[in-house]
Amino acid sequence: MSQIKRVRGFQDIYGENARKYRYVVDTARNIFEKYNFEEIILPFVEDVSLFVRSVGEETDIVQKEMYVFEDRGGRKVALRPEGTASAVRAYIEEKLYAKGGYQKLFYEGAMFRYERPQAGRYRQFHQIGAEIFGVDSPVADAELIKMVQDILDSLGIQTRLEINTLGDFESRKRYMEVLRQFLKGVEDSLCEDCRKRIERNPLRVLDCKVEGCRQATADAPVLMDFISEKSLERFERLKEYLTGLGVDFTVNPRLVRGLDYYTDTVFEFITDKIGAQGTVAAGGRYDTLVKQLGGPDTPALGFAAGIERLMLLVETMPEDQPLVSVIPVVSEFNIQALKAAQSLRKEGIKTELILKEGSLKSKMKVANKFGSRFVVFVSEKPELKDMESGEQELFENIQDLIEVVSGKLKGALG
Repeated sequence: MSQIKRVRGFQDIYGENARKYRYVVDTARNIFEKYNFEEIILPFVEDVSLFVRSVGEETDIVQKEMYVFEDRGGRKVALRPEGTASAVRAYIEEKLYAKGGYQKLFYEGAMFRYERPQAGRYRQFHQIGAEIFGVDSPVADAELIKMVQDILDSLGIQTRLEINTLGDFESRKRYMEVLRQFLKGVEDSLCEDCRKRIERNPLRVLDCKVEGCRQATADAPVLMDFISEKSLERFERLKEYLTGLGVDFTVNPRLVRGLDYYTDTVFEFITDKIGAQGTVAAGGRYDTLVKQLGGPDTPALGFAAGIERLMLLVETMPEDQPLVSVIPVVSEFNIQALKAAQSLRKEGIKTELILKEGSLKSKMKVANKFGSRFVVFVSEKPELKDMESGEQELFENIQDLIEVVSGKLKGALG
């Protein structure tokens, strides 16, 4: 029989990568909780109309990238391509707005987009993200951006921050009409994708990475010239707050993001270390989306970051706790070995009971393959071996051994 292989664009995360994945997620979770965000666990499958109405029918995600299918009930559903729309749907459906005040939610998990696999980008990928519902102050924008920076700093990832304002919905609508007319005049110089975007999503042309498109749009009308005084003032306050927080940033007037729901603030944290697709975390404000999806008029903002991309950029992680392996000298001591392993674990010690049958020599080979720092031999009296120094010490009982090994492990961790 032929070997069954994983589907292209999907991956197994195991070994060192699994440890790195967990490190990224746990680091982010720790920061989220410090900022008083509450976790929400969202479904993988949603009604396809959720993403058509929120992300935008003319966006690349909806046009080309979503996994869409009919379930057995004849419902047209999609694997979620991003988390914000699902969070908004949950905010409305679960009536979280009825709690009063404002809501701060975070999530992590798999997303799905059918696009060309490349460094840090897969068809099943994973994101961390957070959303704030019910606050329109630019203070919230500044604090959200600072929180993202805290996560990146905690992971030891160096990036640069770019920010922009898209203005309110009416400002952007006026600008898009002017931009569309300009783009029609340079259409012959644009790539095939950007020609299609002229009608359905002209802002995305400004964000195209093709050099010919960048040259053709170098003299395009500037969005900032069309933005309302209110939005401009809001943007100035955001810059003041970021400066006050010690957050370095660059204003990039071409930064537009690819989703229809953004208004006012947009931002990206960017690196040059993973090729052209260098955005590792991004987000912004979407003040009209909750109402657009049938909820109350609610200002909102959020961000998301690709876990795989963050993993590529993590260079160091905390050392794993040293491993203690337990080996029964002969099978007659299996019960004592089982009990000894449990006693070690109760003390918070990372413990492997060597399960392989065979000679003591073969069991020691397994302990070595696991990278054991210490080995406990179980017989009439337990014996502790330091695998680095080779020293062995005999004890009257397992509790005395545990007390000694705990001290040695603390010393090993420094």
